[in-house]
Amino acid sequence: MDQRIQEAVDLFTEVMVYGTEKVIKSVDHPLWKEYSPEQMQMLKLISKEKQITSSRLAVLQSVHKSAISSRIKKLLQKELIRIAETDDKRTKMLEITDAGREVLAQSDKALTEYIEKLMSEQIEDKEIDEFLIIFRKLKKILKMDEV
Repeated sequence: MDQRIQEAVDLFTEVMVYGTEKVIKSVDHPLWKEYSPEQMQMLKLISKEKQITSSRLAVLQSVHKSAISSRIKKLLQKELIRIAETDDKRTKMLEITDAGREVLAQSDKALTEYIEKLMSEQIEDKEIDEFLIIFRKLKKILKMDEV
């Protein structure tokens, strides 16, 4: 196997795991004290998917369905998500509310500002462009829009 691919996988994993932890600890925003990173990720997934089942959320968050239940309950109580009206009464589909979209927008803004500050001090514009090219290509290869 190409050592560069192995290094890329290792670096990506480290950046995702430790980078996420660092960002979560560093972003000083009231929302991040009220909601867990897993709840914020769930909100983002529900927003992206439009409507989604709790089973699908469990798969996307790589946890057992029982772990998803308490996250869903809190987001429902805070009225950030709701159970969607569907033709199939057996399947409960979740969707984001306007309040949920607002919370997500605030969170994304705080994250983007933090990462922009971090990157502007250390990463050149050309490198950001290269990063975008590579990640757009990876997304296309993995066909992530169809997940």
